[in-house]
Amino acid sequence: MTETVSAPRKTAKARSAAIAGYRKGDETRQRLLEVALKAFGDASYKVATTRQIAEAAGVSLPTLQYYFDGKEGLYRACAEAIVERYRRHTLAAAAAAVEALSAGGAAETARLHLKALIHALAGFLVGSREAEGWAQFVAREMRDPGPAFTILYEKLWRPGVMTTARLIARILGVPEDDPGARIRALLLLSSLLAFRSGRSIALRTMGWSVIGSPELAMVLSGLDSDIDAIGHGVPA
Repeated sequence: MTETVSAPRKTAKARSAAIAGYRKGDETRQRLLEVALKAFGDASYKVATTRQIAEAAGVSLPTLQYYFDGKEGLYRACAEAIVERYRRHTLAAAAAAVEALSAGGAAETARLHLKALIHALAGFLVGSREAEGWAQFVAREMRDPGPAFTILYEKLWRPGVMTTARLIARILGVPEDDPGARIRALLLLSSLLAFRSGRSIALRTMGWSVIGSPELAMVLSGLDSDIDAIGHGVPA
């Protein structure tokens, strides 16, 4: 009969050390991402170097290589991080909109969900400071597609545009693949960029020093007016 010898259990001290190691690893990875997002936004994928990013993050180049397997891996990880942040802020509104569409909701129900979705997106892009660290990264990929474009398009831009277009199509009573609905969706979503990538122009035009709660409320009111105009014979 073979005697089974069980492996010794980890001591509490060993478990604590392992947890601390994981936490430190996560913090290092996050710090590298934050530095890389700004570096790639400021200088582009071609110009920014992994050595510069590692030095700015206070880690060695081999550490960066360990976490991201090189420059392109780091760049793609930046795009994935942006997608995750977008989803965190807009997932509930987007999921509710898709569910309403699948259930055959009426035009006015679609209008309410469109407002909720745009509010969630505007609150994140316009009303929060979180997007400031990587807005240039996204803007650069939109102007000059690089290794992250497919990630951003397939996981972020396309789903957002298509859900918005489906809601607009439902409001208008046209097929979901109607080109006009997609154009309206692109125009509506692009209007938010005036307060993100074109923030300095928007602030100067409006005479604002910042976009706080009162300013965001004005932006949301304008967006609501545009959405209310859809399908009511008034140009949106």
